[in-house]
Amino acid sequence: MATTETIIDKVVIGDKERKIFGLVKISNAEFVAYSQAIVKTGIDLTKLKRNDVIIDKKMIELRLPPVEVLDFAYPFDKYRIDTILSDNDIFNKIDVIDQEDYFRKAEMDIRTHLKFMGIIEQTQENTRKLMEGMLKNLGYEEIYISFADSSNLIQEININN
Repeated sequence: MATTETIIDKVVIGDKERKIFGLVKISNAEFVAYSQAIVKTGIDLTKLKRNDVIIDKKMIELRLPPVEVLDFAYPFDKYRIDTILSDNDIFNKIDVIDQEDYFRKAEMDIRTHLKFMGIIEQTQENTRKLMEGMLKNLGYEEIYISFADSSNLIQEININN
């Protein structure tokens, strides 16, 4: 069950310095682009276990599985280079390979910081509202909902591999 879709706007900034003999800086190229990530998060109810549900007459207690990323998209077609702020030097140009590197690092930055963006809390709130409404319609008067730890929101990716 996907419960939250979040769109994250990301500014990608890079620079490329060129030095002569590794000591004296002779030129600097700068790069600015805008990108967007689309993250869908939710609770996988197939991971619910028998002892995660306690029912006593009109009272139900649920311990739901953790929030996890169900889909992560970082589409290249949402990647827009800012030609006004980007500046290539005569002796130093930012090429497509450099741009791809900046794009990949920006994606890794988004993935690393997802757990600090309030996505977990918003997904839990959305899930709680949905489940409470559904369970009230089924006749439950006391509803208690908790969530398993969501510290592993998204699978880590090693950029060096």
